[in-house]
Amino acid sequence: MGNELHKQLVAHAKVIYAAEDIIASARLKELYECSELLRRTRVRAEDIVLDARLMLAEAERHGDIERIVALSASVDQARAFYDKVLNAYVTLCCRIREESKALLDSTDLSGAA
Repeated sequence: MGNELHKQLVAHAKVIYAAEDIIASARLKELYECSELLRRTRVRAEDIVLDARLMLAEAERHGDIERIVALSASVDQARAFYDKVLNAYVTLCCRIREESKALLDSTDLSGAA
């Protein structure tokens, strides 16, 4: 009787581990999809910063004070947005690394059970 109960508990534990792995894998997939979107957004934000800097440099070459002032503000705004996107991207990449490690660790543990 005790042996049967032990077998049922082990089987139940394996089902729980499998379910946890499925959930963790799905979460990891969602994080990877988010990171891809943020990566594309980061690249686009970087392009915007570069374009704004080029326009500012052109205004400076022509000595157009009004455009210099306006474009300086635009460069600052674009750079601030880029910094936010970059921080979000780096944070998400760190989170993916942590969750991947946790998933691998839990897989190693469930494989040992």
